[in-house]
Amino acid sequence: MKNFKHLIIIALMAVFTCGQANAEFRFGIKAGLNVNKLHLSELKQNISSDNQCGVTAGVMTEFTVPVVGIGFDLSLMYTHMNNDIKEGAAEGTVGKNFLEIPLNLKYKLKLPVVSSFMVPMIYTGPTMALKLDKSTFQNLKTKTVQMGWNVGIGLEFVKHLQISGGYTFGMNNLAKKIPVVNNNMNIGDIKVKNNYWTITAAYLF
Repeated sequence: MKNFKHLIIIALMAVFTCGQANAEFRFGIKAGLNVNKLHLSELKQNISSDNQCGVTAGVMTEFTVPVVGIGFDLSLMYTHMNNDIKEGAAEGTVGKNFLEIPLNLKYKLKLPVVSSFMVPMIYTGPTMALKLDKSTFQNLKTKTVQMGWNVGIGLEFVKHLQISGGYTFGMNNLAKKIPVVNNNMNIGDIKVKNNYWTITAAYLF
């Protein structure tokens, strides 16, 4: 959490600095689909989670230094993930609705001839997701905040429409430090990380 706050402060300082150098600021809307899977530590019981689809939508701001093509984007997204989990006949969720805040360092590659209508880009950076609902799976309680790291690529068309695809690596253990009990035996703590693919389209004004 502290590292994420530090990155936001650095980004804001960069915004101010680049603003003095005529950086390009834009705002827009963003939406897409995600496919996520909860990765659980190896334990001697039948707890599992499969790949599941969800949606994401929200607003986005971007600033770029035109000459070098380097900049940041910051988004505020509602993200729905189908975090279903099973243990034998028992089934539930560990939270489905999130307020997600990704902050990405972005590089746009200006190519001769085609850059007027299509610009490739790559991005990477942290994301923080705040859980908005409660877990319904009784044997596993999860934390309110999940942290991740994004990497991705994309294309910008006619200077307004951005299509991108990326992968988010879960960085923190989502499970609270409570033991799981199976057949009245303490078998240890579960470690859970949420990894997911995301495909989005953004229109910037």
